[in-house]
Amino acid sequence: MHDFCFTIPYGLMLVCGGIIGYAKKGSTASLAGGLGTGFLLILTGYLSLQAFHKRKNSYFALIIETACAAILTWVMGQRYMQTSKIMPAGIVAGIRVISPNVAEGLLSNLVCSGLMTIFYLYKIVTGGNHFPPKTE
Repeated sequence: MHDFCFTIPYGLMLVCGGIIGYAKKGSTASLAGGLGTGFLLILTGYLSLQAFHKRKNSYFALIIETACAAILTWVMGQRYMQTSKIMPAGIVAGIRVISPNVAEGLLSNLVCSGLMTIFYLYKIVTGGNHFPPKTE
């Protein structure tokens, strides 16, 4: 599986979460965080897709994707540990659209970001995207 297949939807989910967090709670931090990380991930996913079309890997994009997912995992985990609130405002709001249960929303966000971090690290270790053999 190629990184851009997950990165672009992940970025869209974060953008939606930031907008929903702002709309529901008026949180500019949610808006800035969701839009910032979401658009950055969409951009890096697009760069990776363009590199793939050229049969190359974009390690720059892969490193940025990994850093974003790791930071989000850490931030959401820290927010939960400090506040013990099930629903941190912002990015988790996007998950709530999919999972109306608040506790499942936080868990989904932590698991999603954590799994994305592991996936990106796997892609780095295995040499990035692999290309199918050319057919003649």
